[in-house]
Amino acid sequence: MTLNPDVVRTRSAEIEASVERLKSRAELPLAEFLADRDAQDIARYRLLVAIEASLALCLHVSSRRLRTAPADYPGCFALLQDAGILAPDLGERLQRVARFRNPLVHVYRKVDNRQVDAALRKNLGDLRAFSAAIMSLLEG
Repeated sequence: MTLNPDVVRTRSAEIEASVERLKSRAELPLAEFLADRDAQDIARYRLLVAIEASLALCLHVSSRRLRTAPADYPGCFALLQDAGILAPDLGERLQRVARFRNPLVHVYRKVDNRQVDAALRKNLGDLRAFSAAIMSLLEG
């Protein structure tokens, strides 16, 4: 089964829009970020949107291209990594990003904003690289 180009483009656009909004938050010094509740709220929400869009893309590719369903969210990126769709290092980093989703959603009040700041600094490029990798599947 082929990928749905509208799904891929829409989810990729969501990732790109969120990453754009997050870039300025990632550039704040840590102390400034920790003192700015609005920056924290924007960062948490936009990070969650980007992660959710990435997971939706991953699940779409997994079901359409690989004809399988992962056991969990991190496992979805592992499937794409094993299939050669994602480079091993990117797949492993995205698995960590997927694991960060559950605390953001379910135990958000316990998530340390230092973790959010670290995710912004480390993972925005990974989310963008994932989006680009999936977009390239439409061309091939």
